[in-house]
Amino acid sequence: MSTVPIASDRVAAPALARRRSSAIGAQGKWPVLILFLPPALLLFTVFVFLPMGEAAWYSLYNWNGYSLPTQWVGLKNFELIFKNAAFRTALVNNGLIIVISICIQVPLAMWLATMVTKPIRGAVAFRLIFFLPYILADVAAGLIWRFVYDGQFGLVGSIWHAFGVDAPFWLADKNTAMAAVLGVIVWKYFGFHMMLFIAGLQAIDREVLEAAEIDGATGWQKFRLVTLPMLGSTVRLSLFFAVVGSLQLFDMIMPLTGAGPLNATQTMVTFLYTFGVMRMQVGFGSAVGVVLFVICVTLAFSYRRIFMRND
Repeated sequence: MSTVPIASDRVAAPALARRRSSAIGAQGKWPVLILFLPPALLLFTVFVFLPMGEAAWYSLYNWNGYSLPTQWVGLKNFELIFKNAAFRTALVNNGLIIVISICIQVPLAMWLATMVTKPIRGAVAFRLIFFLPYILADVAAGLIWRFVYDGQFGLVGSIWHAFGVDAPFWLADKNTAMAAVLGVIVWKYFGFHMMLFIAGLQAIDREVLEAAEIDGATGWQKFRLVTLPMLGSTVRLSLFFAVVGSLQLFDMIMPLTGAGPLNATQTMVTFLYTFGVMRMQVGFGSAVGVVLFVICVTLAFSYRRIFMRND
């Protein structure tokens, strides 16, 4: 007669304990939320939300940054942006950077990661060498490569002069300047993606690769059928960083080319700085910032929703 109540008590006891622990955990979270959430919200509001709102408001005015904006122009700044040939060049250049990052930079980083994770002598030293460009400040990298590309006194000039040939000035030619910039971008940032892939490769269970090798899989088959699928989340994360980072390039391009010659190496951020800040067209520059913000947010959320929804 007493067996059923005893069994039900045994079944209900763990559930009751879980409810009590969850209630205690919820009570313990409230002090943490009250202590840390308001300062975080305040900082986000002051340094992110309010500047975004101000930029959107200023973009509706023809304003030079002095006194208060009074000359309302509505959406005319946005119309002028898309009529500007330099902005269209900047859009194309940002697209080129994204394509090069996805097609060259990320595969190069993955290949080098597979090389330096093998048990070879000096692998750690190679990792350090490949990662050093990313540690270097963007401005310093731009200045260094500006000297390297110099056709008169730089490294390129010295090599060409050694063969008795006049060296080209790649950064001064609008037809070659962007290609030179793309080469520097690949050199500068592939180390970051390489470290991501190294972390992903080290997380793969070696027994899986050994089993594939025992089954007779070749090196390419192991990479294509085992390693690459298990690196799926790392690949998607690396591509996400490549796309978003390609839209924000500024620090390296300005000392390298100054966004020239003839606006040939403009990106959306350098365009904002050149035509908005340097020319004191704050309303126009704010409109560029709004366009850049919309593009970045749209790409970021679309990419995460489509490709990273399960990560």
